[in-house]
Amino acid sequence: MTTHEILLAAQSARQPLALASTDRKNAALEAMAVALVAAAGEILEANRADLEDARGRVSEVMLDRLALTNTRLADMAKGIREVAALPDPVGEVRKRILRPNGLLIEKTAVPMGVIAIIYESRPNVTSDAAALALKAGSACVLRCGRDAWRSCHAIVEALRRGLRQAGLPETAVSLIEDTTHASANALMTADGLVDLLIPRGGKGLIAACVANATVPCIQTGTGICHVYVDKAADLEMAVNIIDNAKTSRPSVCNAEEVCLVHRDVAAAFLPLLEHRLVTDRLAAELPPVELRLDERAAAIIPGVPAGPKDFDTEFLDYILAVGVVDSLEDAIGHIGAHSTHHSDAIVTEDRAAADRFVTCVDSAAVYVNASTRFTDGGEFGLGCEMGISTQKLHARGPMGLAELCTYKYIIHGSGQIRGGAAANLQTPCG
Repeated sequence: MTTHEILLAAQSARQPLALASTDRKNAALEAMAVALVAAAGEILEANRADLEDARGRVSEVMLDRLALTNTRLADMAKGIREVAALPDPVGEVRKRILRPNGLLIEKTAVPMGVIAIIYESRPNVTSDAAALALKAGSACVLRCGRDAWRSCHAIVEALRRGLRQAGLPETAVSLIEDTTHASANALMTADGLVDLLIPRGGKGLIAACVANATVPCIQTGTGICHVYVDKAADLEMAVNIIDNAKTSRPSVCNAEEVCLVHRDVAAAFLPLLEHRLVTDRLAAELPPVELRLDERAAAIIPGVPAGPKDFDTEFLDYILAVGVVDSLEDAIGHIGAHSTHHSDAIVTEDRAAADRFVTCVDSAAVYVNASTRFTDGGEFGLGCEMGISTQKLHARGPMGLAELCTYKYIIHGSGQIRGGAAANLQTPCG
C-alpha cells in the first residue's frame, strides 16, 4: 500500500476507536500483549535479519539499540499492560465552569484522531506508540527507519492479530511500507489525514520536520544532557550518577553527553571520574568512555582534547565531553548555550544552589542529585512514552496518555440565548 492509502485506512479507525469503551480498549491491549509474546519467534527472526544487514554500517552501540531479545519482548508486552492499567484519559473533564446564566461548560479530553510517528532504529517504539495511541483513542501510523523495518513489520503484524481478536479495526495500527525520504515527507504534509506528527530521532530528522511539516508537529529531543558537579557535591554520589547517566545505555536520548565540574572540586573529582569511566571499565573488559576534555580538565586527567563541536554533539556512544567552570552561574550559562532542553542535572548538597539551578535551567526535565536516565515515561509513572518533547506548547517532557489527547469544550444548556439589544444580528464571532 502507498503511504496515502495507509493514511486513508487509518482514518477509517477513528470513529470505532473514539467510541470504544475503556474495557474494550484494555481488552485489546491485553490481546496485543499476548500476541506479541506469541510471535516472539518470527519477531526475533526478523530482527536477526535486520541486525545482519546493519552490522558493519552502524556502531555496536546502535546495534544494541536495534537488537531484540526475549527479555526485551517481554518488557514490551509489560509496557502494553502497564498502559492498560492506567486511567483512560478520554472523556476526562479537565475543567468545569458553571456560568451565572446556567450554562455548564466542560473542557473535555478527546482523541487526537490519527497520530503519525517517524522513528529510526528502536523496534520497541512500535509497541509503545501503538499502545499509547490506542488507549488515547487514536489510530497510529508508524514510519520506522530502514534498518528496523523487518522487526517493526513483524511486531505490527502481531499487534494487528491482537486487535482483530479483540474486535477493533486492525487499521488502528499501521506501518508505512516505504522507508525512503518520500514517505516521511508525505507524513509531514498529510494535511487533513494526520492530526499530530511526532518525530523521534536524530537532529536531522527533527530539523526536517520543523522545516517541512504542514501538519501539527511536536518536536522530540535530541539529548545533549548535562550533569554539573557543584563545589558542594558529594563526589562519590557524583561519580555514581555520571557512570549511570553515561554508560547504562549510551545510545538513548536521556544519556549524559556533557560533564561540567566546578573548579573548586575539579582536582579531586576528575581523577575519580577517569578511574571509574576508563580504568575500572577496562579492568572489567567493558568499553571505556572516551573523555574529551577542555583545556582545564586536560591539565588534571588524561583524555582527548575537546574539539569545537564536542560540547554541541549528541554522541550516543561511550564518549563524554568534560569541562571545568568557575561557578554555578557559569554552569547555568554553559547549559543555556549548549543544551537541547532535554534533561540536565546538578549534583550538590547546597539547597540554594539546587534551587537556582532548577529555576534557571530551561529544560524539560531538571534533576537534583539523580541520573538523567530517569527521563522516561515508564520511570515517570506514565506507562511507556511516545517520546520526550523538548518544546513548550501542548506537551513537554515524556509524553504519555494525557499529552496524546486534545480537548473540546462541551456546553450544556437549557435554552439559553446570548443577550444584548442586537442579539439576533450578532455574527458568530461576536
